Amino acid sequence: MTEENVYLALKAEGEEVDRMVAPLTESQWSLPTPAPGWTIAHQIAHLTSTTRMAGLAASDPAAFATLVAGIGADFDGAVAGALAPFLSLGPRKLLERWRAERQAAGSALSSVPDGRLVPWLVNPLPAPVLAAGGMMELFAHGQDIADTLGIRREPTGRLKHLCGFGFHTMTFGYLARGLTPPQKPFRFELTGPSGELWTFGPQDASQRISGPALDFCLLVARRRHHADLAVVAEGEEALGWLEVAQAYRGPAGAGREAGQFSSLPA
Repeated sequence: MTEENVYLALKAEGEEVDRMVAPLTESQWSLPTPAPGWTIAHQIAHLTSTTRMAGLAASDPAAFATLVAGIGADFDGAVAGALAPFLSLGPRKLLERWRAERQAAGSALSSVPDGRLVPWLVNPLPAPVLAAGGMMELFAHGQDIADTLGIRREPTGRLKHLCGFGFHTMTFGYLARGLTPPQKPFRFELTGPSGELWTFGPQDASQRISGPALDFCLLVARRRHHADLAVVAEGEEALGWLEVAQAYRGPAGAGREAGQFSSLPA
């Protein structure tokens, strides 16, 4: 997939999650998900909040700066505070608001001129990278919703954007735990749903990660334990990375336990 197609992929990823929640009854929005303390409504409220942030960052940097100025050191508290106003809307209005924010953010990100950086929480990012980050949010929280509803999602070529994002954020797991990332380069060789091989990192790297692209994305999104995935590590640092892998900044969270989803559809 080409870089410009990341915006189309972001739109498609949002539409896939939308199709899972659109037919739900009001009571189903209150179903608990694998994320402790979060219902399906919490998941969509969080996606609405982060989507709004991305749209503001791309369209109105000053408004974005004002929005994030009060986040402070309490990351979990900031997340809870950001989703609260959306959660209070109720399922139907929340769904409408999420759809509007997705459309606005997609338009704003795709309109950013080539080469211009977009302000973000830690460092400014190219708009395509921020769009890929938005895809990772949709993939991760969409997986929580799919697991709650017993839905098996079909992997697509859109995963290539997520794999690239997971590669470029491979140090996040170390930083979230106060650890020093390894100095040795990593090589990632991941097989897409069509059988195409997607590679990242130097070919001669001694630390290597290989396996299905879907499993890799589930790993870095911390939606499956590495023991339940066909991701293979070669090298001491690569083996250690499996324990800390995550593609997002902030606290790692509880993650998922080995064997937790063995009863879900294969």
